[in-house]
Amino acid sequence: MTDPRIDTLADLLSGKGDRQYGLHDVTQRQHALQSAWLAEQQGCDASLIAAALLHDIGHMVHDLGENPAAAGIDDVHEEAGQRFLAPWFGPEVTEPVRLHVAAKRYLCGTEPDYFGRLSADSVLSLTLQGGAMSETEAAAFRAAPHAEAAVQLRRFDDMAKVKGLQTPPAEHFLRRYVAPCLRPLAP
Repeated sequence: MTDPRIDTLADLLSGKGDRQYGLHDVTQRQHALQSAWLAEQQGCDASLIAAALLHDIGHMVHDLGENPAAAGIDDVHEEAGQRFLAPWFGPEVTEPVRLHVAAKRYLCGTEPDYFGRLSADSVLSLTLQGGAMSETEAAAFRAAPHAEAAVQLRRFDDMAKVKGLQTPPAEHFLRRYVAPCLRPLAP
């Protein structure tokens, strides 16, 4: 029997996943698959690979259109994604999802050359998301559980914008990494 939660995630990735990912020449699904593939290639554990695949699910569950940042709206997709995933997964998956935007802010505040490597739409959304972290904010972020995983996820996110990059299909990641991370279904 197929877990209906896997079917729901597959439907989101195949349906709303066809939307363009920001200003890039990739779709939401391609970005998700590239993120998960990068995590898999680095030998990350199943929870981080699942988080990499699902980190932008918040973009697929809101009704703010394809590029709300262009309209000056922070869609707070990291929080929407965490709320959507929390009934199904533990914090080892949901916290890197929730913290991946904070990780961008953290890296901008702590790595001098990081900001210069951001894509144009990441720069735009950074402004809406609060800009680079202060030293105090960065210290609080570093102390948070799952902050290190969120930083790893952020780095995969930054690299997962390559037009035409071949990756395994969603099914590969959903069955191999996402399904084992799901909480048991209630009887």
